[in-house]
Amino acid sequence: MKLKAFLAICIAILIPVTGYYLVKNASDKSVLMPKRLFWDSVITKNDKGKLSYDTVWHRTEDFALINQLGDTIHLDSIKNKIIVADFFFTHCPSICPDLTKNMRRLQQSFMKGGDPMQTVDSSIVLFLSFSIDPERDSVPVLKKYADHFGINSDNWWLLTGPKKTIYDLALNEFKLGLIDGNGVDTAFVHTQKLVLLDRDHVVRGRLGPQIYYDGLDTSSFGDLAKDIGLLMMEKPSGPEEPVFDPVQMSIFFGITLIAVIFVVRFILKKQKQSGDA
Repeated sequence: MKLKAFLAICIAILIPVTGYYLVKNASDKSVLMPKRLFWDSVITKNDKGKLSYDTVWHRTEDFALINQLGDTIHLDSIKNKIIVADFFFTHCPSICPDLTKNMRRLQQSFMKGGDPMQTVDSSIVLFLSFSIDPERDSVPVLKKYADHFGINSDNWWLLTGPKKTIYDLALNEFKLGLIDGNGVDTAFVHTQKLVLLDRDHVVRGRLGPQIYYDGLDTSSFGDLAKDIGLLMMEKPSGPEEPVFDPVQMSIFFGITLIAVIFVVRFILKKQKQSGDA
């Protein structure tokens, strides 16, 4: 085959592959995903003098607490679910009742039909409310509180247990009080902030003055609902994730094949016309 024919085939192959990358990158950049907020370390790799960096994001440590049904809950046993967490206590006379009502509305929004955000399968989202007064908030007390507010226990658990476990979780794992921490007392974690965890139990949020979500602010709740939807579309992490989407690549290879056939037939036709002349 002549050089011109070979170059033409190479161009035909490159066009759809380049198109694939352009479409993929444009799609990825057009969506503002909630950011991973806290990292544990950065790994430096040296591949033949070329340095690259991998961030090891902080994953929430496992815990064992008891929910309003008397079941022991381990974080590590919660698989492939996005988690929305808050901190409350049942005897709270101020922000907690309103916070619970807003959380209930959010829970219901993922269980109803209607708008696209509300048709999401509720089994993918789990709500966790941690009592910051576990000495008084026993299992029967939590159950009574849940019944009073009409909480559906299918995907919303009120949790109690050792105070140290709950406070370590709030301050050392979710980092409440370190950033955006005005009003968070390390001796009594009374806050209206909501924490969003992705499927890998990594804290996610929005960069800026308010990186957590405000449980008493309607606009912030809208941001939270949107970000939950975005995390549900996020591809799983890990080395098993394919570099290319099989369906997309099949389409583009099909286009490539058609383009190559067209170019080859065009060149052969031109060669034949030249020979006849």
